[in-house]
Amino acid sequence: LPGLHIFAIACALEVSVGKTNTVMALNNSNVLLPCVFTTCIGFQDLVFTWYFNSTELIYHGKIKNKASEPTLIWHNPRVEFVGSTTKKDNNISIVLNNVEFSDAGKYTCHVKNPKERNAQHNATIFLTVVHKMVETDNTVTLIIVGVVGGLIGLLILFMLIKRVVLFIIKKTQDGKKECLVSSSGNDNTENGLAGSKAEQKAPPKA
Repeated sequence: LPGLHIFAIACALEVSVGKTNTVMALNNSNVLLPCVFTTCIGFQDLVFTWYFNSTELIYHGKIKNKASEPTLIWHNPRVEFVGSTTKKDNNISIVLNNVEFSDAGKYTCHVKNPKERNAQHNATIFLTVVHKMVETDNTVTLIIVGVVGGLIGLLILFMLIKRVVLFIIKKTQDGKKECLVSSSGNDNTENGLAGSKAEQKAPPKA
Protein backbone atom coordinates (compact mmCIF):
# COMPACT_ATOMS: atom_id res chain seq x y z
CA LEU A 1 0.00 0.00 0.00
CA PRO A 2 1.23 3.55 -0.75
CA GLY A 3 0.68 4.73 2.83
CA LEU A 4 2.64 1.83 4.31
CA HIS A 5 5.41 2.36 1.76
CA ILE A 6 5.78 6.03 2.78
CA PHE A 7 5.78 5.03 6.46
CA ALA A 8 8.49 2.46 5.79
CA ILE A 9 10.64 5.07 4.06
CA ALA A 10 10.15 7.52 6.94
CA CYS A 11 11.24 4.84 9.44
CA ALA A 12 14.19 3.61 7.40
CA LEU A 13 17.62 3.21 8.92
CA GLU A 14 19.68 6.41 8.76
CA VAL A 15 23.40 6.95 9.43
CA SER A 16 25.04 10.35 9.88
CA VAL A 17 28.51 11.76 10.53
CA GLY A 18 27.22 15.20 11.54
CA LYS A 19 26.74 18.54 9.82
CA THR A 20 30.08 18.38 8.01
CA ASN A 21 31.74 15.36 6.43
CA THR A 22 35.29 16.69 6.64
CA VAL A 23 37.74 16.48 9.55
CA MET A 24 41.23 17.94 9.87
CA ALA A 25 43.79 16.45 12.24
CA LEU A 26 47.32 17.33 13.26
CA ASN A 27 49.99 14.75 12.57
CA ASN A 28 50.66 12.47 15.61
CA SER A 29 47.41 13.58 17.31
CA ASN A 30 44.19 11.69 18.07
CA VAL A 31 41.12 12.44 15.98
CA LEU A 32 37.44 11.73 16.56
CA LEU A 33 35.46 10.22 13.67
CA PRO A 34 31.79 10.78 14.59
CA CYS A 35 28.89 8.56 13.55
CA VAL A 36 25.34 8.03 14.81
CA PHE A 37 22.41 6.00 13.50
CA THR A 38 18.64 6.30 13.90
CA THR A 39 15.75 3.90 13.44
CA CYS A 40 12.19 4.40 14.66
CA ILE A 41 11.38 0.68 15.05
CA GLY A 42 14.43 -0.21 17.12
CA PHE A 43 17.22 -2.67 16.38
CA GLN A 44 18.21 -6.24 17.13
CA ASP A 45 21.66 -7.78 16.63
CA LEU A 46 22.73 -4.68 14.73
CA VAL A 47 26.14 -4.83 13.10
CA PHE A 48 28.30 -1.79 12.36
CA THR A 49 31.65 -1.50 10.63
CA TRP A 50 34.16 1.23 9.85
CA TYR A 51 36.11 1.12 6.60
CA PHE A 52 39.13 3.09 5.43
CA ASN A 53 39.01 4.00 1.73
CA SER A 54 36.02 1.67 1.22
CA THR A 55 37.95 -1.60 1.51
CA GLU A 56 40.14 -1.68 4.61
CA LEU A 57 38.23 -2.79 7.73
CA ILE A 58 39.33 -0.87 10.84
CA TYR A 59 36.49 -1.58 13.31
CA HIS A 60 33.74 -4.20 13.53
CA GLY A 61 31.14 -4.27 16.29
CA LYS A 62 27.73 -5.69 17.18
CA ILE A 63 24.86 -4.41 19.34
CA LYS A 64 22.31 -6.87 20.72
CA ASN A 65 19.62 -4.27 21.56
CA LYS A 66 19.03 -0.78 22.94
CA ALA A 67 19.67 -1.96 26.51
CA SER A 68 23.18 -3.19 25.76
CA GLU A 69 26.41 -1.53 24.72
CA PRO A 70 28.26 -2.63 21.58
CA THR A 71 30.54 -5.63 21.73
CA LEU A 72 33.81 -5.68 19.84
CA ILE A 73 34.33 -8.23 17.07
CA TRP A 74 37.56 -6.84 15.60
CA HIS A 75 39.43 -3.57 15.45
CA ASN A 76 42.65 -1.97 14.33
CA PRO A 77 44.98 -1.51 17.36
CA ARG A 78 45.02 2.26 16.82
CA VAL A 79 41.22 2.55 16.70
CA GLU A 80 39.22 3.07 19.89
CA PHE A 81 35.43 2.93 20.26
CA VAL A 82 34.06 5.96 22.16
CA GLY A 83 30.32 5.79 21.46
CA SER A 84 27.34 4.52 23.41
CA THR A 85 23.98 3.07 22.34
CA THR A 86 22.21 2.95 25.72
CA LYS A 87 21.99 6.74 25.97
CA LYS A 88 19.86 9.16 23.95
CA ASP A 89 21.84 8.88 20.70
CA ASN A 90 22.96 5.66 19.05
CA ASN A 91 26.56 6.82 18.95
CA ILE A 92 29.07 4.54 17.24
CA SER A 93 31.92 7.03 16.92
CA ILE A 94 35.56 6.00 16.99
CA VAL A 95 38.89 7.68 17.71
CA LEU A 96 41.95 7.15 15.53
CA ASN A 97 45.07 7.44 17.68
CA ASN A 98 48.50 8.71 16.61
CA VAL A 99 47.33 9.96 13.24
CA GLU A 100 49.82 9.76 10.38
CA PHE A 101 49.83 11.39 6.96
CA SER A 102 49.01 8.00 5.42
CA ASP A 103 45.74 7.98 7.41
CA ALA A 104 44.31 10.78 5.29
CA GLY A 105 41.40 9.59 3.17
CA LYS A 106 37.80 8.40 3.27
CA TYR A 107 36.26 6.73 6.33
CA THR A 108 32.89 4.99 5.98
CA CYS A 109 30.55 4.16 8.84
CA HIS A 110 28.30 1.27 7.78
CA VAL A 111 25.29 -0.09 9.71
CA LYS A 112 23.11 -3.17 9.11
CA ASN A 113 19.91 -3.77 11.09
CA PRO A 114 18.33 -7.26 10.81
CA LYS A 115 15.16 -6.01 12.52
CA GLU A 116 14.48 -3.84 9.45
CA ARG A 117 14.79 -6.77 7.04
CA ASN A 118 18.56 -6.35 7.03
CA ALA A 119 18.32 -2.68 6.05
CA GLN A 120 21.74 -1.13 5.45
CA HIS A 121 22.97 2.43 5.35
CA ASN A 122 26.29 4.25 5.58
CA ALA A 123 27.86 7.70 5.82
CA THR A 124 31.29 8.91 4.81
CA ILE A 125 33.72 11.30 6.40
CA PHE A 126 36.96 12.63 4.86
CA LEU A 127 40.07 13.05 6.98
CA THR A 128 42.88 15.48 6.16
CA VAL A 129 46.15 15.25 8.08
CA VAL A 130 48.31 18.37 8.32
CA HIS A 131 51.74 19.21 9.71
CA LYS A 132 50.52 22.43 11.34
CA MET A 133 47.12 23.92 12.02
CA VAL A 134 46.69 27.23 10.21
CA GLU A 135 44.54 29.89 11.83
CA THR A 136 41.89 31.33 9.58
CA ASP A 137 42.58 34.97 8.68
CA ASN A 138 39.35 36.90 9.09
CA THR A 139 40.87 40.28 8.17
CA VAL A 140 39.23 40.42 4.74
CA THR A 141 35.87 39.40 6.20
CA LEU A 142 36.12 42.07 8.90
CA ILE A 143 37.02 44.71 6.30
CA ILE A 144 34.04 43.74 4.13
CA VAL A 145 31.68 43.81 7.12
CA GLY A 146 33.08 47.21 8.17
CA VAL A 147 32.68 48.69 4.67
CA VAL A 148 29.12 47.38 4.31
CA GLY A 149 28.22 48.67 7.77
CA GLY A 150 29.73 52.09 6.94
CA LEU A 151 27.78 52.29 3.67
CA ILE A 152 24.55 51.44 5.45
CA GLY A 153 25.30 54.09 8.08
CA LEU A 154 25.99 56.72 5.39
CA LEU A 155 22.79 55.80 3.58
CA ILE A 156 20.75 56.23 6.77
CA LEU A 157 22.48 59.57 7.49
CA PHE A 158 21.80 60.75 3.91
CA MET A 159 18.12 59.86 4.23
CA LEU A 160 17.85 61.77 7.53
CA ILE A 161 19.58 64.83 6.06
CA LYS A 162 17.32 64.67 3.02
CA ARG A 163 14.20 64.61 5.19
CA VAL A 164 15.43 67.55 7.27
CA VAL A 165 16.28 69.59 4.15
CA LEU A 166 12.91 68.84 2.56
CA PHE A 167 11.17 69.82 5.81
CA ILE A 168 13.07 73.14 5.93
CA ILE A 169 12.32 73.86 2.25
CA LYS A 170 8.64 73.13 2.79
CA LYS A 171 8.50 75.42 5.82
CA THR A 172 10.30 78.18 3.89
CA GLN A 173 7.89 77.90 0.95
CA ASP A 174 4.88 77.96 3.29
CA GLY A 175 6.26 81.13 4.92
CA LYS A 176 6.71 82.82 1.54
CA LYS A 177 3.16 81.95 0.54
CA GLU A 178 1.82 83.51 3.77
CA CYS A 179 3.86 86.68 3.13
CA LEU A 180 2.56 86.95 -0.45
CA VAL A 181 -1.05 86.52 0.63
CA SER A 182 -0.66 89.10 3.38
CA SER A 183 1.09 91.58 1.08
CA SER A 184 -1.56 91.18 -1.63
CA GLY A 185 -4.37 91.82 0.85
CA ASN A 186 -2.72 94.98 2.12
CA ASP A 187 -2.24 96.41 -1.39
CA ASN A 188 -5.88 95.84 -2.30
CA THR A 189 -7.08 97.54 0.85
CA GLU A 190 -4.91 100.60 0.25
CA ASN A 191 -6.05 100.87 -3.36
CA GLY A 192 -9.66 100.61 -2.28
CA LEU A 193 -9.31 103.32 0.29
CA ALA A 194 -7.59 105.61 -2.17
CA GLY A 195 -10.32 105.07 -4.70
CA SER A 196 -12.98 105.79 -2.10
CA LYS A 197 -11.39 109.10 -1.20
CA ALA A 198 -11.12 110.10 -4.82
CA GLU A 199 -14.78 109.36 -5.34
CA GLN A 200 -15.73 111.44 -2.26
CA LYS A 201 -13.99 114.57 -3.61
CA ALA A 202 -16.48 117.17 -4.80
CA PRO A 203 -16.40 118.01 -8.46
CA PRO A 204 -14.60 121.29 -9.19
CA LYS A 205 -16.77 124.37 -9.42
CA ALA A 206 -17.14 126.02 -12.80
